[in-house]
Amino acid sequence: MQRCGIEETSKAIDSENVSLVLVLRDSANHEASGLCARAKSKGITVKEISRNDMWRMSKCNQGEQSPEILALVGRNPDATVGEILSEGGIIWLLAGAKYPVNIGFTIRTAEVSGANAVFVDGELSHKEKKAALRASMKSNRFIPVHWINSFDLVSLARKSGFRIISIEDTGKTNPWDANLVGDILLVVGGEKHGIPSKILDSSDSIIRIPMSGFVPSYNLQAPMAIVSAEAMRQNL
Repeated sequence: MQRCGIEETSKAIDSENVSLVLVLRDSANHEASGLCARAKSKGITVKEISRNDMWRMSKCNQGEQSPEILALVGRNPDATVGEILSEGGIIWLLAGAKYPVNIGFTIRTAEVSGANAVFVDGELSHKEKKAALRASMKSNRFIPVHWINSFDLVSLARKSGFRIISIEDTGKTNPWDANLVGDILLVVGGEKHGIPSKILDSSDSIIRIPMSGFVPSYNLQAPMAIVSAEAMRQNL
């Protein structure tokens, strides 16, 4: 999803679906400036960022060196629910999550693992939502995040041809035995009550993450990370 540096960004602007270009603030690089002008002429959003942000986000930095420019392809952070569902791929639903930090960690996990969107059904205040986005390291800049009723989303996803796969301790399928290729809505539940039974009953399959310790419960983002990694492996 990331195109790094002058050459990759130039090719992407010409041949790929670029939704965002990030360039070093106060950059004196003429090639980078030219790419920004080309991007703007195509209606692509261009944002300036600090060298520290560029170094932290870039996949191609070497030592202390960071690129002059990055491009986001294949995903529109401002996509509507309808646009997301029409694109297909892997999307996530947090059904009933309540803690902003947990929600933020899961948003970041979804973004890093290449998911197309995150949907959150949780009764959070505006302040708590902002805290969740801060905890995600502001990953919502690069992946669409929508706050939506769980049952509405499951219904819409089903109508759009998505398979519904829940991750719950009542499941009988290991992550590596599940088919995670195609258009899939992956569901994780809230910290206290888990996934609503109505969603579990309508799921195509339920994944259970193996546990061998004394405490029979992972934190919310741990099973999500395990399934995200397995989905990446299967979709390589």
